[in-house]
Amino acid sequence: MSDGGDLSERIDALESRIMYQDDTIETLNQTITAQWREIDALKRQIALLNERLEEARAAGAPGPTDEPPPHY
Repeated sequence: MSDGGDLSERIDALESRIMYQDDTIETLNQTITAQWREIDALKRQIALLNERLEEARAAGAPGPTDEPPPHY
């Protein structure tokens, strides 16, 4: 009869591991989704900044210079 109890304990342990793994997978999925959204927002921001930079260059706006500030 100990085999039945041992088998039941092993099944319980496996079920516990699966529940823990399911929770971990869901947490990782949420993290990946949040990171994907942040990356997407950052890509849009970079694209917008590139557009503004190109507009400024086309308008002839002066760019940064390598001259030291006046207080030097």
